[in-house]
Amino acid sequence: MNRKVGIFLLVLFLITSGLVSYRLLKNKEKNNANQRREDKTRKETQVYGMVVIGKAFSDYLSLTGGIEANEIVDLKAEISGLIERLNFEEGGMVTEGQTLIKINDSELRAQLEQAQTKSNLAEENERRARLLLEKEAISREEYDVASAEYRSAKAQIQLIQAQLDKTVVKAPFAGKIGLRSISKGSYITPTTPIAQLVNLTRIKLQFSIPEKYAIKVKVGESVRFTVQGSDEVFYARIYAVEPLIEESTRTLRVRAVAENGNNRLIPGSFANVRFPLETISDGLLVPTEALIPIQNGKKLFLKKSGKAKEVLVETGGRTDSVVLITKGISDGDTVLTSGVMSLRDGSPVKVTFR
Repeated sequence: MNRKVGIFLLVLFLITSGLVSYRLLKNKEKNNANQRREDKTRKETQVYGMVVIGKAFSDYLSLTGGIEANEIVDLKAEISGLIERLNFEEGGMVTEGQTLIKINDSELRAQLEQAQTKSNLAEENERRARLLLEKEAISREEYDVASAEYRSAKAQIQLIQAQLDKTVVKAPFAGKIGLRSISKGSYITPTTPIAQLVNLTRIKLQFSIPEKYAIKVKVGESVRFTVQGSDEVFYARIYAVEPLIEESTRTLRVRAVAENGNNRLIPGSFANVRFPLETISDGLLVPTEALIPIQNGKKLFLKKSGKAKEVLVETGGRTDSVVLITKGISDGDTVLTSGVMSLRDGSPVKVTFR
């Protein structure tokens, strides 16, 4: 009886051990299969990449500026009176020194005639007094009175003549005249606006440079700019720089001048200015999509020994398509450019170069 029980227990033990071993073997095979599938999946991760080679790169600042007229003036008269003539067309071109308006001067001309009559009389009195003084018929004091009256009469003529000159408003420079605010027969005063005169042969481009780049501004340097509504690129030359940093904005005001053939640039327009900073002969450039923003900066992936290697980088200037890498990669590195968002450090990769 005891022998039969022992044999039964032995058989039961062997069967149990066999089942356990079989289950362990199957689990191991399943795990190995899963691992092979994962490895196969990971090996099939395909990405695009490029070999980084140093290239020339021109760094620049994108700024917003404004276009101003080369010369602009609000035309006004120096004296009050009725407008007798208008000698310009709204929106027309005028030349330097051209008469624009004439104010009625009849009263001033009457005053001039009266002053000339008094001057002629004073001149004759002064001549007679001088002859009498030579004969010692009058005192020196009496002659001085006659002489002073003559000089005063001549000064009065000059004063009235100056007033007469002010009845004519002339163009101080050649340019385009704007819309007028007066009409023939209007009564104007020195505060009455007549029109604006603008010189458009050249324009001034004004923009502001951040304080950290102020030392890079040089008189004579060229900048390029564009305006809304046109794809044409214009160029301007820096001719003046504000001597002080503006405290409220921490920027430096700069002015450049550009030729304005055919009046294509309109004062008052906004301009997109491209200010050059420096040119690097061997800059390491990568596509913008290769960069991944992280909390402490930016990173990208390199291909090292068939696997993706995560590296932290520092960047410099950029364009619409590429970014300058100043630290983190070297000339000849393979940078992964597309399909990088799902990668992890150490992931096997298959790179297609483009």
